[in-house]
Parts: sequence; C-alpha cells; structure tokens
Amino acid sequence: MNQLLQRSLWVAVPMAFAVGHALADYPLMNMVADKVIQKYQSSSCEQLWQQTQQPKSEQEQRVIGLLKSDPQMRTAFMDKVAGPIANKMFECGMIP
Repeated sequence: MNQLLQRSLWVAVPMAFAVGHALADYPLMNMVADKVIQKYQSSSCEQLWQQTQQPKSEQEQRVIGLLKSDPQMRTAFMDKVAGPIANKMFECGMIP
C-alpha cells in the first residue's frame, strides 16, 4: 500500500467512526434530520420557495433552539442534511 493511501486511511477511518458515533448519540436528531431531508427531496422547487416565506412552526422553533444550544448536535445535524439540502437548492436555482 502506498504511503499516501496509508496516511489517508489513518485520517479517514477515525473520522468515519466519529461521524457514525455522533449520529448514534442523537436518535431524535436523526429522526428530525431524516424528516428534513425527506421534505426537501419530495418537495417541488415551487413548494420550497413558498415554504421559505412561511413563519416557522412552534415545533421547528424548538428544534432550532435545541440545535443552537448544542454545538455537537448541530454539527452532526448539519453533516447529515447539508448535502441533500444543498443539492436540491442548487437544482431549484436557490443557490448559484
């Protein structure tokens, strides 16, 4: 095995374990993240544009407050939802 690949594995394996461990520590957050991902994947671009104009529900505000108060949970949440949300927003022309 060449040295570059070997060094990459020394970095990648612990990182993968840490991400997996962080996700396992927050089962409720995982359920919310899955719901958010599903919402973005199943909504049309027009629906997403309309939803951004609506005020947040009380439940959404509580989840946002929880994520604001727990940086580790927020990081795990963002790591999970960032890719699917960014891809949908790109498809919809919401980000360049």
